[in-house]
Amino acid sequence: MSGIYDDTAALRGGDDMTERSAADAKVPITVVEPEGNARGGIVVLHESREFTGSLLELMKALAGEGWTVLAPDLFHRGNGDPAHEVFGDELFADFDACFDWLTQHGVFPDCIGVLGFDHAGTAAFLVATNRPVGAAVSVAAPGIVEPLTSEADALIRVAPELKAPWLGLYGTDDPATPPAHIDQLRDATARASVASLVISYPGLRHRADTPGRDPDDDHITLDSQTRIFDWFDSNLR
Repeated sequence: MSGIYDDTAALRGGDDMTERSAADAKVPITVVEPEGNARGGIVVLHESREFTGSLLELMKALAGEGWTVLAPDLFHRGNGDPAHEVFGDELFADFDACFDWLTQHGVFPDCIGVLGFDHAGTAAFLVATNRPVGAAVSVAAPGIVEPLTSEADALIRVAPELKAPWLGLYGTDDPATPPAHIDQLRDATARASVASLVISYPGLRHRADTPGRDPDDDHITLDSQTRIFDWFDSNLR
């Protein structure tokens, strides 16, 4: 099947109804499939209750490159409360469900990547320190020096534990990620046993999920999107 559709991914141990309700045993997902056979899969972590047009276009563009793109609803617990941020065991459980869905649909484990924006970019980084994914990309991921929540780690603390090649895209004018913190993260990820690359763009022009508002923005947005595509293309093999 190709195109866009909704599905569910079963949580591991989902048959155990003593610990979770039947509704909580599955993660709602949105799937964007490529034409023909998929070359791999990318799990897109996001914080929106609904997809923005630009994010959906990015997902379609990734599918156009041959990837099966999977976006889980990270707010399926707690009555869908968007204030309930998903980190710790819940984050890894939701990712594992997506990982299993992809492998059950013929995707090889080392051809699965993870991509996230903002707090979900932090989540993508943490997934890459805890799960054997093929590649990871974080855009504007905060929580570099201090953890975002009690269930999240500071990125510089766990950076040496990265298990997958990681690309980080940041804007120099983002108050949530000061340049000094980005430099610390660049140094910390360099100590990992896998490849890493941190790119800082001027201003706030680094969002591949947000269209630019002037020609310069569009140029940098295109560059950041190209880097995401190239990172997955180079590392998911």
